Amino acid sequence: MTDTANPLDYSKTLYLPQTDFPMRAGLPAKEPEFVKRWGEMNLYRKLREDGKGRPLYVLHDGPPYANGNIHIGHALNKILKDVITRSFQMRGFDSNYVPGWDCHGLPIEWKIEEQYRAKGKDKDDVPINEFRKECREFAANWIKIQSVEFKRLGIEGDFDNPYTTMAFHAESRIAGELLKFAMSGQLYRGSKPVMWSVVERTALAEAEVEYQDYESDTIWVKFPVAGGTGDLGSAHVVIWTTTPWTIPGNRAVSYSPRIAYGLYEVETAENDFGPRPGEKLIFADALAEESAAKAKLTFRRIRAVSAGEFAAMTLAHPFKGLGGGYEFVVPMVAGDHVTDDAGTGFVHTAPSHGREDFDAWTAAARELEAKGISPAIPFTVDDAGFYTKDAPGFGPDREGGAARVIDDNGKKGDANKAVIDELIARGALFARGRLKHSYPHSWRSKKPVIFRNTPQWFVYMDKDLGDQTTLRSRALEAIDETRFVPAGGQNRLRAMIEDRPDWVLSRQRAWGVPICVFADENGNVLKDDAVNARILEAFEQEGADAWFAEGARERFLGEKANEPWVQVRDILDVWFDSGSTHVFTLEDRPDLKWPADVYLEGSDQHRGWFHSSLLESCGTRGRAPYNTLVTHGFTMDEEGRKMSKSLGNTVTPQDVIKDSGADILRLWVMTTDYWEDQRLGKNIIQTNIDAYRKLRNTIRWMLGTLAHDAGDEIVYADMPELEKLMLHRLAELDEVVRSSYDAFEFKRITRSLIDFMNVELSAFYFDIRKDALYCDAPSSIKRRASLQVVRHLFDRLVTWLAPMLPFTTEEAWLDQYPAAVSVHLEQFRDTPAEWKNEALAEKWRKVRDVRRAVTGALELERADKRIGSSLEAAPVVFVTDPELFAAVADLDMAEICITSAITIKNEPAPAGAFTTEEVKGVAVVPERASGTKCARSWRYTHDVGSDPAYPDVSARDAAALHELAKLGKLAF
Repeated sequence: MTDTANPLDYSKTLYLPQTDFPMRAGLPAKEPEFVKRWGEMNLYRKLREDGKGRPLYVLHDGPPYANGNIHIGHALNKILKDVITRSFQMRGFDSNYVPGWDCHGLPIEWKIEEQYRAKGKDKDDVPINEFRKECREFAANWIKIQSVEFKRLGIEGDFDNPYTTMAFHAESRIAGELLKFAMSGQLYRGSKPVMWSVVERTALAEAEVEYQDYESDTIWVKFPVAGGTGDLGSAHVVIWTTTPWTIPGNRAVSYSPRIAYGLYEVETAENDFGPRPGEKLIFADALAEESAAKAKLTFRRIRAVSAGEFAAMTLAHPFKGLGGGYEFVVPMVAGDHVTDDAGTGFVHTAPSHGREDFDAWTAAARELEAKGISPAIPFTVDDAGFYTKDAPGFGPDREGGAARVIDDNGKKGDANKAVIDELIARGALFARGRLKHSYPHSWRSKKPVIFRNTPQWFVYMDKDLGDQTTLRSRALEAIDETRFVPAGGQNRLRAMIEDRPDWVLSRQRAWGVPICVFADENGNVLKDDAVNARILEAFEQEGADAWFAEGARERFLGEKANEPWVQVRDILDVWFDSGSTHVFTLEDRPDLKWPADVYLEGSDQHRGWFHSSLLESCGTRGRAPYNTLVTHGFTMDEEGRKMSKSLGNTVTPQDVIKDSGADILRLWVMTTDYWEDQRLGKNIIQTNIDAYRKLRNTIRWMLGTLAHDAGDEIVYADMPELEKLMLHRLAELDEVVRSSYDAFEFKRITRSLIDFMNVELSAFYFDIRKDALYCDAPSSIKRRASLQVVRHLFDRLVTWLAPMLPFTTEEAWLDQYPAAVSVHLEQFRDTPAEWKNEALAEKWRKVRDVRRAVTGALELERADKRIGSSLEAAPVVFVTDPELFAAVADLDMAEICITSAITIKNEPAPAGAFTTEEVKGVAVVPERASGTKCARSWRYTHDVGSDPAYPDVSARDAAALHELAKLGKLAF
């Protein structure tokens, strides 16, 4: 601000912002420096020392799988967890985050098998513990890689001492939990249909299955009535199924007493195969016409068929006599699962290939035995998807070898064709078709699975545990006692627990914790404390490999080695591993506690980790291992499509960090409705970059302004109203920030703080106070009070944002407080009660309404180029609203509206005055400011030149210059 008539450069006399905090963040280059700094100073250990003696707040980490680079879902998940632990650490807790990894299971085993196949090696030719060693090394390598990637996201935790499910101690504790189920009688060996992956040769749990569209062959099959009364003796019961390959496993047909059925006679038939005129068929009345259309025939209804007739009826298997088999009677059994929504109203029942089929068959077993019908369940399909000897005509006795349901690549085998061809040959096929529907696929191989009856190890869901509770009832009660965020998660988990079958624990694999029990030929488990102790001690010292070592049976059984106990070789479901993490982390680590305050994972974990942890803990401890469950959705592209390499729409955290920085990624997480599915892409990233720049520039301005802060403390009573208003807003925001961190509502925090910084600080408070902060004398109460408020604003905003933006806030904090160790060792500042002033806030809402009307009028003046700066204006403001006039009457509205002068009148405005619909009762007549422009502050006043020492500045500015001169701070 150099006046042409005076060579003095007044800009050098202003308290202009001074800071080395750059406008351009340079996050991709700067953030790794902070990661390195935090590592060298061991920030994690300092946090633990700082939090010593405080109450613990524990978020238990759901373990990611150690088999590849992290993806955007990992980033979302870890950032949310990091924000939670940091926010509680900065609010008076010791919030210790211990990262963990899931290390066992099929994906890693599959990778090693792939490496073997590439080298021409056969897994079965390699000693099992040598194979397991390679799996362990594979997982260990990826843990190291993922640790680096997580730390690059700004995640702070005990990465030097994480938990892993493959640690010897963890394996011993997992085995110990299994043995608790065994000793309490909850573990049993049973033969039930389970989801089986032919590709992976193992049973799968519901959590390991996803549903995809799949096209199935559909068939309608005639079962001849073998025993009935009257005109039903020559009829056929017609069933419909989408799994033709299960017909050899049929043992019954289910009906519903609630459905109306009829006997129909074929009148005309146009099909190449199937029913002929005169044949009698039984259908549900509601599905008869639809079924007839499928077979291209017409028929007439003869009469109704009652449930009592079905109960007395038996059928013959359509393959009777094939390969010398299928001579058994096929009974009709009542089933609650039968409906007349689709099909024929009858359900072909193959108890070895479906849960409902199994339940219906076993429920009727006692009654069937009384009728001389064997309740035995056949094993018609082996682990490779081939028919067995229990499927005569399709198994090993078939010419050309056994037919196959699914091959090693997950493709359909020849089983369906073989069955359909045989049905046609026997005149037993009513109709055929195709149906696209949702079908279970392995989550890992992405290939379809089958339901297959096979001996497995289960945990009872409904067995009385000796206290009139069951695992199911305990789990349901625990759900009622758990806080869910969002609340809808409670109903989702409850429905899964209510409907789930017994928990199948066994897997037919090699890499994992074994089902370390001994059993007799009937599946009865050896319950021997001494044997169990030897097992657990060996696992603690040597890991679970001890189970597979030479001589393990004799070592563990000891004096019982001569008894006919069989060593179980199956591997535990990895969900049991992860469901047991609460044991060897929360219970065993002194820096944690049980139960955890919170678990946070994706919404799919209602059937995964949340689910298995709940069952494991309820089965052994009677309650959930968590108090709160928080779930997040999944990340889609900008158009709402699932990200996939084939679509080319994936966004990786590595790319975002490389181009924009981790804090940009974290800001995106904090601004999403993470409870639902979120979207991410270039445009969304750019939106967050723009928001970040505004936020950063606000912090930068505060830092520059605070370079002139002498640390003065002005008592609250002596502060101007505007400063009191800002302190009131800080008090309000403090409540929002703390309550929202408690509620895990991070978007509410970011939205509130960003709006506050952009609208209330940059465009209002800072805009108004720049004149006083830059130009007032050093002793000015207004300037000193404003500096104090800016200091409060900086301290609170930066610490509030620190859990969310750890890199940026660390940089800003160390710029302001060079002697500080880290912003992350700070606590949220306490808020004095006197700051809350609702009456003042209400008054200033009215003041801002008047200001809005004035700035609206001046914007038009600038647009029409009648003025440049608002300081060239001296508007006349007519305020007829009595409340608005009372609010502004005692204030310097010229300062608040950033004009050189202003006149407030409590009278009607002249015609043509500016008004706005937003503010009633206020009108503005813009006028140019009179007087002379001050060379230092650029305000137009009538006292410029009143001080001969500084003839080109106002009296206020001249007084400031004199004071600066006395302090020796005046330099031109």
